Amino acid sequence: MGYAKTAMLMAAMTALFIGVGYLLGGTTGMIIAFAVAVGMNAFSWWNSDKMVLRMHNAQPVGPNDRTGLSDMVAGLARNAGLPMPAVYIIDTPQPNAFATGRNPENAAVAVTTGLMRSLSREELAGVVAHELAHIRNRDTAIMTVTATFAGAISMLANFALFFGGSRERMGIAGTIAMMILAPLAAALVQMAISRTREYSADRAGAEICGNPLWLASALGKIAQGAARIDNHAAERNPATAHMFIINPLHAHKHDNLFSTHPATENRVAALREMAGGAQPAAVPAQRGPWG
Repeated sequence: MGYAKTAMLMAAMTALFIGVGYLLGGTTGMIIAFAVAVGMNAFSWWNSDKMVLRMHNAQPVGPNDRTGLSDMVAGLARNAGLPMPAVYIIDTPQPNAFATGRNPENAAVAVTTGLMRSLSREELAGVVAHELAHIRNRDTAIMTVTATFAGAISMLANFALFFGGSRERMGIAGTIAMMILAPLAAALVQMAISRTREYSADRAGAEICGNPLWLASALGKIAQGAARIDNHAAERNPATAHMFIINPLHAHKHDNLFSTHPATENRVAALREMAGGAQPAAVPAQRGPWG
């Protein structure tokens, strides 16, 4: 089912991409956009995960990992019935994390240095389990492909600023509208695929790590950190925001457009209910041994 949804999304984004090409350049623009879209589909399926990791300057964790992160990921992956994913570190003070990859056999989990410094071991386990749930649910393929296409559609629409599209077909007002509506359409697709998936990954992640309160406590801390600490790579690549466990954007005007996550308070409440109404304060407050 995950592959079917990904295929449907790729078809929808391809159609939108072709539509923008037609409005910008008529039949010729449509043909060019179609050719580019076909190439992007192939590239996105095989390479979009690597591109997203490069966007955020994620560095692989080596075999001599002294933080214990690799061992934690390996243990939780066994709990989830998954092969061991690649593990990456992103050097940014904002606490956050995401997973990527076209399938469980070609997946990666990336966490920030800020996340490792600010969470306890239990809370970090809850976050890693959430990301592994995305991999097991095969969310990562659709999320990663969407990030690639959304960024490309935004770029294509912005070309209207320089080339003006077909004046007879659009006019100046139509060109300006296209610059606004195409990125908006891509963002709406992101929003639609992201919100329900976060709740599902929260539930599955709580089961994988064994305690919903670990993730509930982590979400509260991550939300506080993400609201006040800039993530410069994410701000430069807002189309990847939906991949993170908490929206990393807050510094620029486009941040509301790419608001793809459900309210953290609602997610925490759902996890508390799953734990029988207990409070996240039950989770140890000390930081984990990641320094």
